[in-house]
Amino acid sequence: MAEGVSLLHSGWTAYRASGAQAWVPYYIALLAGAHEIAGQIDEALAQLDDALRIVETTEERWFEAEIYRQKGRLLLRRGHTDAAGELYRTALGIAREQQAKLWELRAAASLARLWRDQGRHGEARELLGPVYGWFTEGFDTPDLKDAKALLDCIETAPAESA
Repeated sequence: MAEGVSLLHSGWTAYRASGAQAWVPYYIALLAGAHEIAGQIDEALAQLDDALRIVETTEERWFEAEIYRQKGRLLLRRGHTDAAGELYRTALGIAREQQAKLWELRAAASLARLWRDQGRHGEARELLGPVYGWFTEGFDTPDLKDAKALLDCIETAPAESA
């Protein structure tokens, strides 16, 4: 895995050296994902922070919501549930503002999964159901399959006690 991360770093360095500016936050997020897979969570978080700084500088915001969601996922792996929830809500707000339905679905699914794990099934269902319901096609894609499975899991969960 270290060799793969090293190759990605080399490619990233060459890309930046070329003077290219497009899609930089996206490529940094890909590199962060490789660090996550390698178990290098601190490095992944640092990469995502760098990507967010570049988003602010360049205003290339099309991937911003997904960066926040990915950062939330990493913090959740560290046990920081409150911080993860805040980042998921930030991602959700950005996606809604941009009318970016895929990013909205991913952020809603991440937050709904967190709420499910906290026993907040009703809130999870109310959040994810309408987002999933917006889609009229593509139900064989991984994101929609994941959202459907999560909704099914929430539907069969025991009722919340008052």
